[in-house]
Amino acid sequence: MIELVHPEPTSVYAVAALFGSLFVWAAALMIAKRRRGPAGTEVTSKRDTRSMVGVAVQALGFLLVGFGPLHLVFGVPDSVAIARLVVLLALMAGAIGLFAASSRAMGSNWAIVARTRDDHQLVTWGPFALVRNPIYVALFAWILAMSLALGHWRGLILAVPLYWIGTWMRVSREEKLLRAEFGATYDAYAARVKRFIPGLI
Repeated sequence: MIELVHPEPTSVYAVAALFGSLFVWAAALMIAKRRRGPAGTEVTSKRDTRSMVGVAVQALGFLLVGFGPLHLVFGVPDSVAIARLVVLLALMAGAIGLFAASSRAMGSNWAIVARTRDDHQLVTWGPFALVRNPIYVALFAWILAMSLALGHWRGLILAVPLYWIGTWMRVSREEKLLRAEFGATYDAYAARVKRFIPGLI
């Protein structure tokens, strides 16, 4: 088990890029939260707080790659380290960009807990025209970016299954609420658009 947290060598630049991007994530989250309106002013919604169990399981997956020792390599990066940094930056940019576009498309519908509002709209545009759960795809790209930046690839052995178990727990609760709210309209959307990978899954 100890081998799962044994770090691979990683560039100090990769770690700096990861932590720097956390500020961009925080800004994206604040913007998404602001679109929901001031606290206490949103319309009544139906909530399924059991989806928070899925959030906790996903978070455990992130913990498995986010915490542990680091084997930092200083100095001028070699070609392998530069290639890893390029992949890392692409993953982080993709994850943040996909989250920002998805939360923008959702507007006031965005929330962490599974819920529908009295004025809820079924969002089928933007990234949701390609997959039904683009934010979970973005978070998966982020967990890969974390493991690459921190040299914790081995943690993915447990982190990936945990992340997708938690994701499925959330998706199942969310889909139940959406079917109850939109009925045949949601069924038609679900038949047309895959959950995670366009045309496949």
